[in-house]
Amino acid sequence: MSKPSDTENIAAHVARSFAAQSMMRTLDATLQQAKGGRSEITAPIGPGVRQQAGYGHAGLTFSIGDCAAGYAALSLLQADEEVLTTEMKINLVAPAKGDYLCAQGRVEKAGRRLMVVTARVAAVTGDEETLVALLQGTMLPLRP
Repeated sequence: MSKPSDTENIAAHVARSFAAQSMMRTLDATLQQAKGGRSEITAPIGPGVRQQAGYGHAGLTFSIGDCAAGYAALSLLQADEEVLTTEMKINLVAPAKGDYLCAQGRVEKAGRRLMVVTARVAAVTGDEETLVALLQGTMLPLRP
């Protein structure tokens, strides 16, 4: 039996980390992919995550955007490392009206001490996507 590659170890670490996120389970979010400094998370805009006008709540938008950015960062670290958000800014640019949200995270600059990350969150209905938020922040790699 061959030993798992670093890529396989990191992928397994990312999957375990996401599975341990009770907030993401609460939001019924799914990690679609996370590798090479990019990630994608989706979450339905269900009745329990709407604001008073019926749109997806900004808390849902921020939560999956932050996580998408974080998992993009984690995908570049070693399998024994973790990452924490140190700051995150969000610009809400349209109401979250759709069937689900799709957050795409990306590492813009991977430094040894800090990682600058971004995320784009879109509301999706069928084949139609509407950009609802842009996030930018900083992640702190936690190394043993």
